[in-house]
Amino acid sequence: MTTVRVLLPQLLRSMVHVKDEVLIEVEGPVTQRSVLDGVEAKFPVLCGMIRDHATGVRKPFLRFFACQEDLSLESPDAELPAAVVEGREAFLIITAIAGGRR
Repeated sequence: MTTVRVLLPQLLRSMVHVKDEVLIEVEGPVTQRSVLDGVEAKFPVLCGMIRDHATGVRKPFLRFFACQEDLSLESPDAELPAAVVEGREAFLIITAIAGGRR
């Protein structure tokens, strides 16, 4: 069992009444999918808020980061960086900022 640190965006933190990062227990390989499964198991109210219920695909205005790298387009089954697995870095779920040129 591996404990992963996860930082949720402010809106999701307020929905689950946490002020800081959350600790998620992951069994087996530490991947985006296993971490998000753990987040949804610990906080069922977040089911469908991070990933689409039917497809499991990341919601459009959320991004996943770890070790200063955008992992949003990586395979959900790719293993996360060692620093996340070892607890030295958090897995970040952040809200994307929409915008464009004027």
